[in-house]
Amino acid sequence: MLNCGVDEKDNDRPAGRPLVERAKARLLKEGGHCIEENLSVDVVRWIVDLFLHVDEHLEEIKQLWGVWIYVVLFAIVFCETGLVITPFLPGDSLLFAAGSFAAIGSLDVKWLFILLSVAAILGDTVNYPIGQYIGLKAFQKNNSRFFKKEYLDKTHRFYEKYGAKTVILARFVPIIRTFAPFMAGAGAMQYSRFIKYNIVGALIWVGLFVFSGYYIGNISIVKENFSIVILAIIGISLVPAIVEFLRHRK
Repeated sequence: MLNCGVDEKDNDRPAGRPLVERAKARLLKEGGHCIEENLSVDVVRWIVDLFLHVDEHLEEIKQLWGVWIYVVLFAIVFCETGLVITPFLPGDSLLFAAGSFAAIGSLDVKWLFILLSVAAILGDTVNYPIGQYIGLKAFQKNNSRFFKKEYLDKTHRFYEKYGAKTVILARFVPIIRTFAPFMAGAGAMQYSRFIKYNIVGALIWVGLFVFSGYYIGNISIVKENFSIVILAIIGISLVPAIVEFLRHRK
């Protein structure tokens, strides 16, 4: 086990050497692995915090950026659906939280629906040619940092069961949502068929969560237990993927 601290009983150091200097030397000696481990932990904590307290982060963004919050939300939704290296970004929870903000007048619900629907449509539209161009070559290495083969396998099983409708249904399943348009491009799905499912799925997905947040996000019991509600949304979204996983384990 790597020790990221300083062992006071270590006798190979000069006497009286400052503690900070000894810690720095140990880090250099061990190749900086401590920094990498701590960074990984910090990233995981940041992602979890982003999901569970997305409402608080939205408030911070609103205060910091003002009307530019629409651009930030647009960018997050676009990246979460359009780039296979960012499946960890919040989707359902972000839409729900944005809708709840619109209910108190901080955002305009109509503009939210329009802009985020466009972001989701454009995201999938960009992801499709990426899948065509890169194909499955990027996932040949099982331990690739950005292209996780397990995510691709889950999406493939989804396509096997639901066919082209996966483009719509995947909107409601984290991770698979990001890889579905990529797989459609890699599998050479007819583009006219893909774009139709893309538009329908985006409108349903964005509309459902934004307007759910708008109408129920500010009910007192929901506001007081917002993190629990977000966890429930994420849990429900993961049910289809978990069911598929258990079925293939049998």
